[in-house]
Amino acid sequence: MSSCKREQLVPERMLELMEAEGIKTLFGIPDPCFVAMFSIAQRRGWRVIAPHHEQAGAFMADGLYRMTGRPGVIIGNEGPGVANLAPAAICAAKENIPTIFIAGQRERFFDQQVRRGHFQYTHQPKFFEEAMKYVGVIEYAEQVDEIFHEAFRRALTGTPGPVLIEFPQDHAAATHSYGPVLRPSRYRLTRQRADAESIETACALLESAEQPLLLVGSGVFASRAHANAAALARAVGCPVIHTPGAAGVLPGLSDRSVAYSTPAANDAIARADLVVAIGTEIGEPVHYGVGRHWAMGKTDRRWIYIERDATAIGVNRPIDVPLVGDLRDVLPQLTEALAASPRGPGLPPSFVAEVEAMAATRTDFLDSLPRTSPVHPAFFASEAAKVLPEDVVLVRDGGAASIWAMHYAQRQATDVLWSANFGHLGTGLPHAIGAQLAVGDSRRVVLLTGDSAFLFHISELETAVRKKLPIVAIVNCDYSWGLEVKVYDMAFGVDQQKRAVQSATWPLYRFDPSRLEAGEPPLTIDAPGGKIPVSEYMKNETRFRMVEKIDPERFRRFARQAQLTAERRMAVYEHLAKLSLPVADQKSNGGS
Repeated sequence: MSSCKREQLVPERMLELMEAEGIKTLFGIPDPCFVAMFSIAQRRGWRVIAPHHEQAGAFMADGLYRMTGRPGVIIGNEGPGVANLAPAAICAAKENIPTIFIAGQRERFFDQQVRRGHFQYTHQPKFFEEAMKYVGVIEYAEQVDEIFHEAFRRALTGTPGPVLIEFPQDHAAATHSYGPVLRPSRYRLTRQRADAESIETACALLESAEQPLLLVGSGVFASRAHANAAALARAVGCPVIHTPGAAGVLPGLSDRSVAYSTPAANDAIARADLVVAIGTEIGEPVHYGVGRHWAMGKTDRRWIYIERDATAIGVNRPIDVPLVGDLRDVLPQLTEALAASPRGPGLPPSFVAEVEAMAATRTDFLDSLPRTSPVHPAFFASEAAKVLPEDVVLVRDGGAASIWAMHYAQRQATDVLWSANFGHLGTGLPHAIGAQLAVGDSRRVVLLTGDSAFLFHISELETAVRKKLPIVAIVNCDYSWGLEVKVYDMAFGVDQQKRAVQSATWPLYRFDPSRLEAGEPPLTIDAPGGKIPVSEYMKNETRFRMVEKIDPERFRRFARQAQLTAERRMAVYEHLAKLSLPVADQKSNGGS
C-alpha cells in the first residue's frame, strides 16, 4: 500500500472515511460548522438530504440502514440541533441501529473556560453516553481516522448500535496531511464465520431432530439476509416463526411463515424438539424462549443460536449450540453443511391445518365487518393491503393502526419497517423516506399509519416532494390517540369501571386499622364481585376482543382462567374480611 500523504480539508477526509464504508448519503441541516462538508459531499456525488427536524433526519438514516445494511449518517448542529437528536439516539440504541451521529460543537476553547453564559454551548457527549456504543471527540485533526475507525468498529461489532462523533468548529476549515484511506477489513472485522466444530454439532442436531423450527428476528431483515435465511429454511424444511420485530416474510416461504403467538406458531412450538434462532435477542416479546408458549409441549427442546455478540449467548435462556458469527456468513455456512442431508418439506399436518384455519378465521371476521362509515380499522388495513404493489416496502407507524395492520393487512411483504423494540411514534414517514432513498425506482414504499403518529413529522412531506420520492402514505384517521383512548376509558369510563368491579376484576375494599380497637375486622369489602362473569368485562376490552376474533378457543381459555383467578381472589378477601384480631388490653401499660 502506498504511504503517500496529501494535504486535505478535515471535512473531506471525514467523507472519504465514510465512503470506504459504502456510505454516500448525508442527512442533516447545514450550519457554519458543516457548510464545507455538505458542499464537498455534493461535489463528490453524495445525496444530501436536509430534513425539517434533526430527529426525523436520524429516523431517515435508520430507514436507509434497514434497507441497505449500511449505517446511515445524521448531522446535528451545535447546541439545539444536537439536542434534537437525543430521542432518535435512544431509539436507535433500543432498535439496534448503527446510525453514525455527527455532532457539531463550538471551538474546544470553550471546554475549560470558566466564564458562564456561552451561546449554544453544552458538554454534549455526556447527554448521549448512555445510548451510544461509542462517543468520540475530534480534538486534533490527526485523530480523524482513528476516531472514525473506532466508531465503525463499535457500531458494527457484536450487536449493532449507534455511535457519536463530536466535531468542533476548530476543524471546519482545517487541513491535515493524511495517507491513503484504509478499506474496512484493515481496521475491523468484516467477515465472521462460526467455528467448524459448532457447525458440525448444529448439523448433527438438525439431522436428528424430528420437528425443528426457525425463529427469525429483525436482524435477518436489517442485515439483508433474506435469501440466505430462506435457503436455510428450505434446507431444514420446517415452520418459520417471526418475532414481532420481524414482520416481513422470507421470499417464497409464505406457506410456512407465521407470526409468534398465533395458533399455528403455538402448535409448531409445542411440537418442536429443536429451535434455530436467527437475528433475534430472544427477548421479552417472545417470552425469552422459556415462558408462555415455550412452556407447552416438548419443553426439553434444544436450541441453536446464530448470534454475533458472544456476550449474548445464554443470557436470556440456555443455548445448546451457539454459532457465534455474522448471520450473513453463518447462514450460508450452515446451509452448505446441511446440503449432504436435506430434510425436505417437514411441515407437520397440524401446523398446516392451523395456518388454514387462521386464514379462514381472518376472512370470516373481515367479511363480518360493516361497510359503513366510520371504517372499521381491520377493514381499513385489509382494503389498503389489496392495492399495495408487488414487492412493496411496507412501513408501519402508530399504535392501534400498526396493530390492526399487523393482523389484517393481507399482502405479505418481504420488508416491513417499524419501531418494534421501542414503540417510538413518528418514525413512519422518515423511515419511508429513508427506505425510498435506498430502493430508488425499483420498489414502491407505502406507509400505513395512524393520524397521531403521522403528525409527528408531517413537515417531512415537503422533504419527500423536494427529493421526488414517490412514497404513498395511507393514514388511518380516528382523530385521537387510538390506544390511549381505551386506556382513558378504562380509567375514567364509568360503565367499564362498573363491569370491572362487578366481575371482581377490580375488587373494592378498605383497610382501616382503627376498627381493630372495636374488635372488628380491619378489612371491609365495599363492593363484592361475582355479579357478572369476567368474560363480560373482557369483551369490552379491545385487547381481549381481538383475541376472541382471531382465536375464540384461546379467548375461552383466558376467560376461564381469569374467572378462576377472580373467584380465588374474592374468596381470599372475603375470608380476610371475617377475621377479627385480638384487642389490646387497655388497662395494661406494658410494664412488668
